[in-house]
Amino acid sequence: MVSGVTSRFAPSPTGRLHLGHAFSAIRACDLAGRRGGRFLLRIEDIDPGRVREEHVTGILEDLAWLGLHWEEPVWRQSMRYPVYAGALQRLREAGLVYPCFCTRAEIAASATAPHGPGGALYPGTCRGLDAEKRARRMAREPHAWRLDVASARRRVDPAALRWHDATAGWVDADPAVQGDVVLARKDAPVSYHLAVTVDDAAQGVTDIVRGVDLFAATDIHRLLQALLGLPTPCYHHHPLLTDAAGRRLAKRDNAPTLAALREGGADPQMLAAALRAGEVPVGFGLERP
Repeated sequence: MVSGVTSRFAPSPTGRLHLGHAFSAIRACDLAGRRGGRFLLRIEDIDPGRVREEHVTGILEDLAWLGLHWEEPVWRQSMRYPVYAGALQRLREAGLVYPCFCTRAEIAASATAPHGPGGALYPGTCRGLDAEKRARRMAREPHAWRLDVASARRRVDPAALRWHDATAGWVDADPAVQGDVVLARKDAPVSYHLAVTVDDAAQGVTDIVRGVDLFAATDIHRLLQALLGLPTPCYHHHPLLTDAAGRRLAKRDNAPTLAALREGGADPQMLAAALRAGEVPVGFGLERP
């Protein structure tokens, strides 16, 4: 009998899965399994410059090799752009988003840019443009769409923005720490924040398992849920997998890929058992200098 629990794993096909991915996917799958629920796989392929179709195939192969099973069909975000456009339009009609023409270099060089957990935040350069100037620039310049976080927060009771994490307990969301985040990019019709919020609701995800590096982003997602009238899942932010030296096992740090481990003859059952125990498996050539 299926319970009301639905979890998901939602990787971006911009490279092969590594041990950090496997650690998170196993935790999400096991949560649903323990509660007799549903485990979903979603492909977040909205980065046109980095997405590769061979990586989509690799994700399916790697997870199957680990012994994970998910519900079909597998959703791909690139097939859902009209849905995201509808959500963005609702926010536009409410006056809660604005076009931004700034480049990353301009934001980084701005002397007025505040700083948040991830570095320089957007200083609000385009927030105050009048309607006529916005219209002229939109007709000839590439632009992103940013959420006016201060205006959005005034629309929502702060008490209604609380969310629950399985480890941290109740959290009072402070989305302003993230600044006016991008909801639709210049090179893509949506960003991570809007797409993941809309899709989790559309798929009935009740429990989100992901790394603690996304803990702060949840404040933005909770704000978007409140603005769009979407349900709030329970969150399970887990520690990041690290090696013996405390180095994060992530793509940017050249963590071993599952494909490389498979090609090297690793035993997937032993690998999965070690990850379930929160351990970095040894004996598969994973030692790093």
